[in-house]
Amino acid sequence: MERKTTGPDLLEQLPPPLPTPRIIALNRPRADQGLPRHYAWNGWTFDVPPGVFMPGGTSRMIHQRLLDGDIEVRGRRYAAMGVGLGVEAVVAGLRGARAIHAVDVHEESVATAARHYARLVGERPGTAFVPVVADVFDGFPDGVLVDVVTFNPPAVSQPVSDDPDIVRNVCVGTPVLAAFFGQLAERKLLAPGGEVFVVVSNTADLRGIVGHALRHGFRAEVHHRHDWHDGVLTYILRFGIPGSETAGSARGGAA
Repeated sequence: MERKTTGPDLLEQLPPPLPTPRIIALNRPRADQGLPRHYAWNGWTFDVPPGVFMPGGTSRMIHQRLLDGDIEVRGRRYAAMGVGLGVEAVVAGLRGARAIHAVDVHEESVATAARHYARLVGERPGTAFVPVVADVFDGFPDGVLVDVVTFNPPAVSQPVSDDPDIVRNVCVGTPVLAAFFGQLAERKLLAPGGEVFVVVSNTADLRGIVGHALRHGFRAEVHHRHDWHDGVLTYILRFGIPGSETAGSARGGAA
């Protein structure tokens, strides 16, 4: 797939969801979901309270690109959507983001992210940490513009549990992206030249997700594609406002 493929051509090239039994098998809940856990990455350790999302390989795809500057946040206003335990907020703070909006629908996740940020980053001149409890952007501060948004959504297309915490963290499905792009567009939250990066795989409805973005006026392209060699293809999709490009659009590519 060409990195610059966009619009209807991109929709045609994205794969359909994997078969339902395979999706369910790949997303079986861990036995320790309701217990306190710990997460380690890049030499840092994080406590993970019950109900807070435990990052996996797809999350690390975003974390590493923030750390490397492939997704550039230095001096920019950044929204970490679905911030969970706060790894991306920590990275953005250390990278020198101008503002970091740590957004999650789960109050305990926002509190956990704030705690880890205070411990690993603390007060830094020129960088503001803003905790936000919001259902996607419904609850985001009025009048705020952002330059960069990242989201690893719970977009798995099949229910894998009826536990509310597991549903919230894993399998809300395409509706969460419909709300995400709708609110982002209607509230005009993306600054000129802004970029949105969404991580999603063929355990979700990729074509439906991109279709929602296109209908709300966003330009879409593949920033990166990762083949796990087990049938799963994970994409970092980059979205922007047509005619409002940044140097960031020249980075990355399909792999």
